[in-house]
Amino acid sequence: MLIIYFIIINLIAFILYGIDKKKAIKDRFRIPERVLIFVAIIGGALGAFLGMHIFHHKTKKKKFSITVPVVLVIWILLVIWGFYQNHHIVITEYTYQNEKIGDDLNGYTIVQVSDLHNQYFGFDESRLIDEIRKCNPDIIVVTGDVVDSSHTNYKRALSFMKQAKEIAPVYYITGNHEKWLEEKKPDKINAFYEDIINEGINFIDNETAYIDDKYYLIGLSDDELGSGKLEELSKNLPKDKFKILLAHEPAYYDNYVACDMDLVITGHVHGGQFIVPGKGGFVSPEFEFFPELYEGVHTYKDTTMIISRGLGNSVIPLRVNNYPELVVIKLAK
Repeated sequence: MLIIYFIIINLIAFILYGIDKKKAIKDRFRIPERVLIFVAIIGGALGAFLGMHIFHHKTKKKKFSITVPVVLVIWILLVIWGFYQNHHIVITEYTYQNEKIGDDLNGYTIVQVSDLHNQYFGFDESRLIDEIRKCNPDIIVVTGDVVDSSHTNYKRALSFMKQAKEIAPVYYITGNHEKWLEEKKPDKINAFYEDIINEGINFIDNETAYIDDKYYLIGLSDDELGSGKLEELSKNLPKDKFKILLAHEPAYYDNYVACDMDLVITGHVHGGQFIVPGKGGFVSPEFEFFPELYEGVHTYKDTTMIISRGLGNSVIPLRVNNYPELVVIKLAK
């Protein structure tokens, strides 16, 4: 979305400078100078700069010869800063202890990938894959929104999944964007599900997996978060066995606690998009301002919930003070 905006505003700026030059030659009504400066300030500085020099227009006026290049430099710096803010991956490591964890799970490493939203992290997601590999995971959990409903790229998502599977077993659940795609374009998203299953990805929406006879991994689809599905999936599980729940959204923690989940791994909130120092995440995808549940570890009774800030963007296409996050959870007895 931002790329499209910059292309359009710079084209507009370039065309306006060309039109104004033509009007000046024919001594006709001119475009106000404040408008020409304004389009440069709101992102069209490159188009304005090119228009000035290609059409030889306003280059001798200090208001333009100084202002437009300065604004262009500022925009270049902002774009570089914004790109870094949204593509520099950070790794957040948590150690989780529970008396149900025995020697066989001590040191077990889980890497969580959440809210990728088809974000670009190098050719074939190479930088993201490299970061995951460095974590040496025993398992990789993908907690929804691996694709985005507005700029959907199934090929990129499938490529990521295939490469991740070569590092460690991958377990995947859906988020709200997959569910929206099921409503809008069911054939394509269902074909994607078939592709990842054929590639050996464990798609565990509304399923329970018993991993290596050590612990239960429960996957809850986004459209069942508030239903009785989790109770149905967990009611016959042994109380003394360690249970991990993958659920896309943290807001349903009451349900997770009621069903005696030990560890809940979730995402969805994108860290509040902009993290305000001293205040926290600014806004949730539901446009709740300063949501309580936007990142980190939250404990309720015997249930611990870990929220990833995620990796990509969707409706709001920019992160500020909120780097894309890869979560690493190390189990300890």
